[in-house]
Amino acid sequence: MSDPIQILIVDDQPRARQSLKALLATWPMIGEVREAANGVEAIEAIERCQPDLVLMDMRMPVMDGIEATRRIKARWPQIKIMALSMYGDAEGEALLAGADAFVCKGEPPEKLLATVAAAVN
Repeated sequence: MSDPIQILIVDDQPRARQSLKALLATWPMIGEVREAANGVEAIEAIERCQPDLVLMDMRMPVMDGIEATRRIKARWPQIKIMALSMYGDAEGEALLAGADAFVCKGEPPEKLLATVAAAVN
């Protein structure tokens, strides 16, 4: 059995973070799940404890997910980033910024979980 996957959820909406955290808690392979409300908080959290995977909202105040993804990948290229957005047209920009995967927020939970599994394997 491998080590539990450490995850950081980055979204400016507390309800979105809580929903993702609840969904991820259903999986035994998931370890600690931390939260951040914007890109600046995400970088600060990663400095303290480097997660295996970051679930990154693309549109947030202070520092958006595109800029945060660029900065995280430049400094910690081993950390996987899964971009999340309500807007499917954000996929290209997210992948260009360095995201390893992209999921629209409206997709079924099974797709999100499958993408998480693929991103960390």
